[in-house]
Amino acid sequence: MLPGPRALYRVFATAEMFTWALLILAMVLKYSGATEVLMPAAGGAHGFVFLCYCVVTVGVWINQRWSAGRGATAVLLAVVPFATLPFERSLARRGEPDATWRLVDGRTGDRGPRGFWESLEAWVLRNVILAAVVTAGVVVVVFSLLLVAGPPGEWFD
Repeated sequence: MLPGPRALYRVFATAEMFTWALLILAMVLKYSGATEVLMPAAGGAHGFVFLCYCVVTVGVWINQRWSAGRGATAVLLAVVPFATLPFERSLARRGEPDATWRLVDGRTGDRGPRGFWESLEAWVLRNVILAAVVTAGVVVVVFSLLLVAGPPGEWFD
């Protein structure tokens, strides 16, 4: 029911790149004096996809058992315009991420999930719809709080 880590990561890495392009276009139009009309939609779309990319990346990080450095790099690349897709392509050249979820297809060994994060991911993979609703709810709450806070440049004014 849930796409595998490879497909899911590719979709969100690509979406993150496209929303960066939309946001940059909106900023060029705004700061050149042409129009500000695209800014709210572009900023909102980018912010929402950014949060979704981060959630998916953490799931892939757990599935792949990436090191802290590699996982943090994958998440932080969302802050750099257009960086998520080249990173995804470099992973794909090495056959990463896996096509299937390790905790679903039995590649956990005899011990099952190890630790809190793998247990949480195993629960998510067993309860995909409930987990999607909860995750979407959390993303919407965080997104709404960020909308109330305003643009990052105004947070500490």
